[in-house]
Amino acid sequence: MPAFRIERINRELLREISDLIRIRIKDDSLIEAVLSEVSCSRDLSHAKVYFRTLTPGKREVVETALNRSAGVLRSMLGKRMHLRQVPELHFVYDTTEDRARTIDEILDNLEIPDAVEGTEDRSN
Repeated sequence: MPAFRIERINRELLREISDLIRIRIKDDSLIEAVLSEVSCSRDLSHAKVYFRTLTPGKREVVETALNRSAGVLRSMLGKRMHLRQVPELHFVYDTTEDRARTIDEILDNLEIPDAVEGTEDRSN
């Protein structure tokens, strides 16, 4: 399957899953979920749905609620999307922001000397 089609399906799945969670799924713990990306396998049998939480301490509660509603979401996606096979949904916590924050802290703590010998400003 061409890569552009998979990317288009990923974007559509992200939009549809977000809408379904917001409108159709009646679980208060899912209010904290923010979906960031969907990554489907080439054969559309599995899809990883990456999410973050608004409150860092609620990760486990939100992940449990998302996994509990995965079957219902898949069923609803089957009715809304025109796909031969709707992928099985796997919810994965997105650690990208945490890793970026760690890298920023490391870079902020680096001590870089003002002028290194031989690289002084020569704009006289």
